[in-house]
Amino acid sequence: MDSIYFLEVVVSVLFMSMVAQTLSKRFQVPVIIFLLIEGILIGPEVLNFIDPATFGDGLTAIVSLSVAVIVFDGGLHIDIKSIRPIQKTALKLTTIGVLITFVGATLTTYLILGVSVKLAALFGALVAATGPTVITPLVRNIHVNHKVGKILEIEGVFNDAASVILAAFMFEWIVSQLYGFDAVAFILQRLVIGIIIGMVSGNILKRFLSSGSLVTDQTARFFTLTLVMSSYVVSELLGNESGILAAAVFGIVTGTSNIPHKQALKEFKSDLVMMMLSIIFILLAAMLNFEDILGLGLKGIIVVLILILIVRPLAVFGSTIDSHLKTKEKLFISFIGPRGVVPASIATYFAVKLDSMGIFGGQTLVGLVFLTVIITVVMTGTLARRVANFLGVIPMEILIIGGGEVGKILAERFEKRGENVVVVDNSEDKCQRLLKQGIRAIHGDAEDINVLKKAGIEKAKYIVATTDQDNTNLLVSQIAKSKFNLKEEQIVARVNNVENLHAFWDLSIRSMSPQMTTALVLDNMVGKPSMFSMCEVGEEGEILEIRVTNPKVAGKAIKELSLPENSLLLMIRRGEKSFIANGNLVLEYDDLVTVIGEGDSAKEVADILYR
Repeated sequence: MDSIYFLEVVVSVLFMSMVAQTLSKRFQVPVIIFLLIEGILIGPEVLNFIDPATFGDGLTAIVSLSVAVIVFDGGLHIDIKSIRPIQKTALKLTTIGVLITFVGATLTTYLILGVSVKLAALFGALVAATGPTVITPLVRNIHVNHKVGKILEIEGVFNDAASVILAAFMFEWIVSQLYGFDAVAFILQRLVIGIIIGMVSGNILKRFLSSGSLVTDQTARFFTLTLVMSSYVVSELLGNESGILAAAVFGIVTGTSNIPHKQALKEFKSDLVMMMLSIIFILLAAMLNFEDILGLGLKGIIVVLILILIVRPLAVFGSTIDSHLKTKEKLFISFIGPRGVVPASIATYFAVKLDSMGIFGGQTLVGLVFLTVIITVVMTGTLARRVANFLGVIPMEILIIGGGEVGKILAERFEKRGENVVVVDNSEDKCQRLLKQGIRAIHGDAEDINVLKKAGIEKAKYIVATTDQDNTNLLVSQIAKSKFNLKEEQIVARVNNVENLHAFWDLSIRSMSPQMTTALVLDNMVGKPSMFSMCEVGEEGEILEIRVTNPKVAGKAIKELSLPENSLLLMIRRGEKSFIANGNLVLEYDDLVTVIGEGDSAKEVADILYR
């Protein structure tokens, strides 16, 4: 292949990547959709500007190493210590879920398309993976709740590795007739090799990055990239198709470790991953042959729709039976099942090998996989935000400053409500205590703007300063207002010294003094027993403000609503006016309702009023 032509292709692909990223931000859909469209347009089927076939075996090498870096980056963003409560759920999704998807996809393909069992099983193995290249930017873009987002990200990273090993086994079954002990040995060998190589690579990287001041951000990035590619190659040499698992384990070991230069690695890998993702997905899309897809006809589309609407929900609900996930969260996870780069690249690779061996079915496999990728990516990318809003899995982003007792209890309550919470504290012990409870915590000085950015203040809807230092609470509140443009109603601060209240009020910062509040509550409780009952609800219940957005509720009187027994509507705020709630008061759309309730009754009222 002419070197100038190769450079033309690379420059063109990078330019198209920039266009795709711009369109992605403009229309708020995953970039992979535009990369897919661009790849098809420039391929032999449309403009014939690029023919990936001219790359020969070099394309396989480019795709393989790129996928390894992408999977490593996905693992790098997973910190096992901070996700302990969801490890069991994620593990079941990547084992039981993969097996259910594999069996369901295999049976569906065999029964509807009438292909051989072996080819159907190979397809089933390939589509058992959910693409982290699509899922990761998607969940970060729409800001689903932390628990659901992390489960999807972990599933995507590990499913890729599981799918590749399973697909490799099915491929070997087709070409070399593996049975019995040989089949079991094949899978176990790949699992052991991938896990060992990944863990060894992670420990080598930890030792290198912690070796001293001579290691800079630049050398850290260069060494990491070299080690990722080396671990992939070594793992493949020891057991073909085990390299993806090695990259995934390597990434997770690094992401879980507390090592220098970690943030620099994440920033560098994000840019590198986008470049690699753009190159390989455009080139793979350019290889698409319309005849391969059109030949599948309506039956091919039916197979994909069954995968989306039946097999995927069965896999999710079947592997999360005893989890703490709510039904709406399971439904959202069921909807987010796009297939991405890995099945497309591996299917193309296997198809070429099958054709070279004279085995029929390679082009059918490629067509079916690409049809699955196109439909799942487009459906997920265009509808994910709407589905998330409909199911209510996009919570508030709340940043709590201070991981002391007040901050800890507050974080626990917000987490229980399903909000996305991040706590910032300069005590490593307090951060570790929060992490063990599954609450995200950032160790650092909250007065440092970089620490606040790391904690996500730029997308926070609320910031609550709860430290026992008034100076810190005041400064952080000012930074939130002046540097990050948070409004007055988005900032709440604790004032430890009553004499400092006016300093906060003068700056229009909503604040409260524990001493003053305690005195007022005790004052009301003396001689007023009913006030004591209301205060007790704070231990096992909640006081919520809920916006009326359910059209079935708007226009009805409060007494017409079937509200839970242990709940009480206190006040209705309509524009600038406030009304004491009574049975005859008619609710209007966009009313702000204050409700108090024991247990989960306040949340049940929220489900009635908010849709």
